[in-house]
Amino acid sequence: MEHKIKTGDKAPDFILPDTDLKPRKLSDFYNEGKVVLAFYVGAFTSVCTKEMCTFRDSMSRLSSLKAQVVGISVNDPFSNKAFAEANSLKFPLLSDYNREVIRKYGIESPDFAGLKGYTVAKRSAFVIDKTGTVRFAWVSDDPRVEPPYAEIEKTVDSLG
Repeated sequence: MEHKIKTGDKAPDFILPDTDLKPRKLSDFYNEGKVVLAFYVGAFTSVCTKEMCTFRDSMSRLSSLKAQVVGISVNDPFSNKAFAEANSLKFPLLSDYNREVIRKYGIESPDFAGLKGYTVAKRSAFVIDKTGTVRFAWVSDDPRVEPPYAEIEKTVDSLG
């Protein structure tokens, strides 16, 4: 059953390892204020690199709005660590290697790139407020499409 998360829904909490294998809970990031949860298809792919670097480059603005960016992919923590280091990404990258979270959010893209059995996350972005409520939800069926950064920032800004 798909649980496609929409604006107004409670964001499903989860625990995933970061690039240092430290378990991180989504709800732990609420202490920062707001969370921009960015699911990306795969480390080191061109569009994902551009997407994560765009978030990196807007970090000072998002931080000033008390928002924490968190990237999630199905890549293992070691690939995410190399990806973060190669691109100077200073925000957490979490590994959903068992695909549990992408199933909870209803954003699986099965048989990706024609590879039978290889499931990745659809490129998706969610803005979650400090109560755990989704205030912005965007999911693309086209992995080449980047998220609407201006809309994400506008939503974060509107949450005060």
